[in-house]
Amino acid sequence: MGPATGLSYPEALAAVLHQVATRVPASERVPLPQALGRALADDVSSRLALPPWDNAGMDGYAVQRADVLGASASSPRALPVLGTSMAGADPTMLPWVQQGTALRIMTGAPMPPGADAVVRVEDTDGGDTLVRVLHDRDTLGRGNVRPRGEDIAAGAVLFTRGTTLRASHLGALASIGVQEVLVSRAPRVTIVSSGDELVLLDRFDEVLNGHRIVSSSSYALPALLRGAGADVTMAPLVPDTLEALIGALGQALDVGCDLLITTGGVSVGAHDYTRDALAALGGTQRFWRARIRPGGPLGTGEVRGVPWVGLPGNPVSTMVTGALFAWPLIRQLGGHRGVQHARIPVRMCDDADTPAPLTYFLRVALQVGADGMLEARLTGAQGSNLLRTMAMADALLEVPPSIDRVEAGQTFSAILLPDAPPLFGAAPGARA
Repeated sequence: MGPATGLSYPEALAAVLHQVATRVPASERVPLPQALGRALADDVSSRLALPPWDNAGMDGYAVQRADVLGASASSPRALPVLGTSMAGADPTMLPWVQQGTALRIMTGAPMPPGADAVVRVEDTDGGDTLVRVLHDRDTLGRGNVRPRGEDIAAGAVLFTRGTTLRASHLGALASIGVQEVLVSRAPRVTIVSSGDELVLLDRFDEVLNGHRIVSSSSYALPALLRGAGADVTMAPLVPDTLEALIGALGQALDVGCDLLITTGGVSVGAHDYTRDALAALGGTQRFWRARIRPGGPLGTGEVRGVPWVGLPGNPVSTMVTGALFAWPLIRQLGGHRGVQHARIPVRMCDDADTPAPLTYFLRVALQVGADGMLEARLTGAQGSNLLRTMAMADALLEVPPSIDRVEAGQTFSAILLPDAPPLFGAAPGARA
């Protein structure tokens, strides 16, 4: 099968996501602190207004604004002070601020009845029993008063289904009394990897003896997908026989999962049995190749009602396709909105050959240029076996199939890797 065959990148991504587009994720209630990173399974409405009462926007004196209009250092307004409203005070116990009086008030404290403005303490002489107002600034408009319901109105929808809960969401939910949250259940993902040459770290002596290689994807891919919110099970490594692969896939399906992922066995080699194993289990295939590099041997389908994604076996290809396809699929299965990758413009600083008709995803490190634009540099040679160049990458530079050579100075779109650091600026290759 030649490189010109298969689906384009947009077509392949659409096909992967389409197979779960109508699935409604299962939901569960979890304590609020455990909801970080999860997707809301239903809208959340507020039972109360926030703030629950008018309150002071800064330290000062609660007054009737008519009493202080025109106040200045040369013409101050003197008002007797009735007492103090502290943050946490009972609003029903505060004295009425009548015309010609004031109440000392602290930031966040409830406004007393009768008052409609707060004079900043800096605009007064700070008196305890009698205060002289020296300026009327900020007493018009809201008058340094935070109105009831300014943040959240009672009965309003605070967050909608599909919202990914971040730390600030948890704070907002706590502020309206939410103790448990209905969230989409973490998708159960089973990964089955095949290859006679592969071992786990407990058999590293065979690597030292030159007989085997470590299955790096058995460690990297689950970590990547757990970052997407998946509950990942890594099946035991499978020998390169059709019978062994059928048995491993069948066992994974019997145990139960929401997504089945295979790595390796999706190309056209003599020991690439994944298609035959799926067919033996009654599976169907939507496509078997994508016009991308790395990661061309890529497939998706369904077996026994479970969506399946077949990733290539080369370590970099596994991670690139895992980020490009498995990550958004898991986000969609987890009930999250906006699962498509965001793209950022970057200026390329290196040359690279990208022969048509493939879409290339170059591993690049990012740094901020002198003009403030993000600059991209190759992390090294782009072979699909060079895992260190993937570890050094912040993003995947997307090169359209119409471009057969990338030249320094050109601007491209880049997809940030899901586990990339949030800040850039270090010299490429500087991270350990």
